[in-house]
Parts: sequence; C-alpha cells; structure tokens
Amino acid sequence: MKNALVIIDVQQGLFDETPAPADADAVIERINALSARARASDVPVILVQHEVPGTQLQHGSPGWQLDSRLQVEPADHRIRKTTPDSFLRTGLDEVLAFSGVEQVVICGYATEFCVDTTTRSAAAHGYAVILAADAHTTQDKAHASAAQIRLHHNATLPDISSFGPVIEAVPAEQIRFAS
Repeated sequence: MKNALVIIDVQQGLFDETPAPADADAVIERINALSARARASDVPVILVQHEVPGTQLQHGSPGWQLDSRLQVEPADHRIRKTTPDSFLRTGLDEVLAFSGVEQVVICGYATEFCVDTTTRSAAAHGYAVILAADAHTTQDKAHASAAQIRLHHNATLPDISSFGPVIEAVPAEQIRFAS
C-alpha cells in the first residue's frame, strides 16, 4: 500500500508557546525519525502549515515558519491551511491522489484539533490512516492534561469504522514505510 507522511502544524508560533506543547522535543525527534524513514523509502513527506491573518500564524511571519528543529528537505511538499482540516480547500487530496497514495501516516500538532480533524477527514476521503501515537501533541487544558488528550485520541480514533478505511494508532518507532 502506497503511503505518505503528513506532518501537521509543527510551526514556530505553536511550539514557542509557554508552556510548550507536551513532550515537544521528543515528539519532534519522533517526527524527524519518521520523515527520515519515509524519505529513505521514497515516500512523500507533506508539511502542513496553519495560517491565520493578523496573528502570529500569518503567512510568511516568523511564527508561521516550520519549527527550526524539524528536519525538512527541498523535495517535501508544502500545504497551507486555514482550518483544522488539512484537506479542506488545500489541495492535499490532489497531491495524495497524484502520488498514488492509499494510506497516510499522520503526526504533529494539535492532537484534539488539527490532528483529530485531519485523521477523520483522511478516512472520509478514502485513505487508510496510521496515527503516529507518540508523535502528536498539544498543551494541557483545564479539563485534561496533554497526555490524557493524546491517550484519548489514540484510543478513540481507531474505533471509528463508519468511514470504511481503517484507522490505527501505532507508536512511531514501529511505523515502517515500504520502498
């Protein structure tokens, strides 16, 4: 099955927050390991960047830039988005279809917003999904810690079967890309 790696919103303005997203350094290390394995297998790496005019995430601003710890290659695809759904009005589906992708590996920020919405949308668009279970993050919230939010999404997203394609949550270290 042809894969693509989709890295969502690992941007300076989101990772420079105080407090930083939970486990941020380790999450970025896991994402970098995933992207290195993907590139070694000629699997497309797609970097999604959220933008909001007039904020720290305004297109082209320092906060909109990818986090400096993220390993990026010139051949990586770049997608700009304005909603939590990386598919909505972005061209992501066209990039995946052109590349013959049948399954996406999803990681990044924020677990309960863009990662969740993009996972559901990917399945709705007919893609099987592997959620990199320890390579997505968020900040602590009043109702739950970031660790609880990640655990909740890793447990509940794979229970969604109504879209048809399978959603799995797999630790990043166990994810392999076929050449």
